[in-house]
Amino acid sequence: MIPAFPERGLYAITPDGLNLRHLLASAAQAAASGMAVLQYRDKAANRAEALSTARELAALCHRSGIPLIVNDDLDLALASGAAGVHLGRDELDQLGRARAMRPRIIVGVSCYNSLERAEAAVAAGTDYAAFGSFFPSSTKPGAIRCEIETLRRARQRLDVPIVAIGGISPENGAALVAAGADYIAAITGVFAQHDVGAAAAAYAKIFEQGHPHPAAQEST
Repeated sequence: MIPAFPERGLYAITPDGLNLRHLLASAAQAAASGMAVLQYRDKAANRAEALSTARELAALCHRSGIPLIVNDDLDLALASGAAGVHLGRDELDQLGRARAMRPRIIVGVSCYNSLERAEAAVAAGTDYAAFGSFFPSSTKPGAIRCEIETLRRARQRLDVPIVAIGGISPENGAALVAAGADYIAAITGVFAQHDVGAAAAAYAKIFEQGHPHPAAQEST
């Protein structure tokens, strides 16, 4: 059985160009230290390498009870046995195709700083919406910036989980969780660290501290 999407936590994303042995070891450390979701993203890999890596990661995540999401490639997600796919800027039309090919697949959508795009994605059946970049990012230095107020409004208007991404550290991530993020996404903050397990645990601790969403505060 493919692991279910958890309620909240660290959403780690793999970096480009990491050799398979190192990547698997790092992913295993993160999984053992509180990682909730893993996304496979490698723009440098060729098709054969990507399929081999995705299959290995899917098997590791399955053993750990963690869903693997494949970035930008529905066919790769289906072929590798991943739990889901993450769709980017020009791929919203793939959501219906994903559902038709595997109804239980997890589908996420990048919404950048646009509530309108998020609402269209939710109407089309997405399982989660990702917003960002909230802070300067070394991975995507030219990424569209998203304000924390957009995150607060998204929490009030959307009934799907929200992922916050872009330059997020354990130090600045707590404010995003308090504003409504269900997941904190990180690449270098996890995989570029000397101790990947400790890095993952630091992100997971944000959620253990129990920062409430504004919607939850309003209902109490």
